[in-house]
Amino acid sequence: MDPILATHCGAGSTREWQEVAEAALAVGADLLRRGRSALDAVEAAVVVLEDDPRTNAGTGSRMRFDGTIQMDASIMDSRRRAGAVAAISDVRNPIRVARKVMDTPHVLLAGPWATQFARKAGFPPFDPTTERSRERLAETRRQIAERKVPAWARKFLEYGTDTVGAVARDRRGRFASANSTGGTSFMLPGRVGDSPILGAGLYAGPAGAVGTTGIGEEIMRHVLAKHVYDRLERLGPLRACADGLRLYPRTVPIGIIAVSACGVGEAANRDMGWASNAPPRPRRR
Repeated sequence: MDPILATHCGAGSTREWQEVAEAALAVGADLLRRGRSALDAVEAAVVVLEDDPRTNAGTGSRMRFDGTIQMDASIMDSRRRAGAVAAISDVRNPIRVARKVMDTPHVLLAGPWATQFARKAGFPPFDPTTERSRERLAETRRQIAERKVPAWARKFLEYGTDTVGAVARDRRGRFASANSTGGTSFMLPGRVGDSPILGAGLYAGPAGAVGTTGIGEEIMRHVLAKHVYDRLERLGPLRACADGLRLYPRTVPIGIIAVSACGVGEAANRDMGWASNAPPRPRRR
């Protein structure tokens, strides 16, 4: 079976981020070509996305109202093994910590306890703050002070990208999905979105793997990744992604990628920088 990898930079990302998605694709696809697992490939691809300050994950994550950075990430494979972290701080690559959580009896660690776990697992302190994240915080506070925030959801994706992620199929027919995010422009301390929630931000099983991006609260309400996953075998990845997109009005930014035995699929109602090593297919909007 030919290995497949797809990466994305989030709903709302544009051609400006295309090269980032392609850089992540190159790293993950190289691992697949060398016989590594789908799980290794999606982790490595998301590390590339986290390390690029243009994305909203890892380095470059958005600040919350109080000036802190709290990040979410998760990873899952077709054996339904999973690891996730929520509202984690002071680490460079949340996806690597999430992968370590897979080695424990748990699935999800949150807040300062997730950070403590990262230290015990050997991940050194790292400040992901950038000048761009400081500028975004200042703009957010200005808009609040000037009462220019008519609705939370309308502002969630005002500044560039959202969750980044990857899905893969390896030579042995195993699947995996991974994602990571720094959150949204307008968020309270402690807010957790869809990214670390199995069935919402991602899902993987014997039928394939799915990753989602967009407004986390809306993705969680529809358990979007599991909705798409449940339709992979019957519809194929392209039509399954399109079916998931139809759950939302155009006003709610959403993006979906998926891979199955049949290939890869993507659907988005916004521009979304994404890349795949599978043969190109028409987009569904």
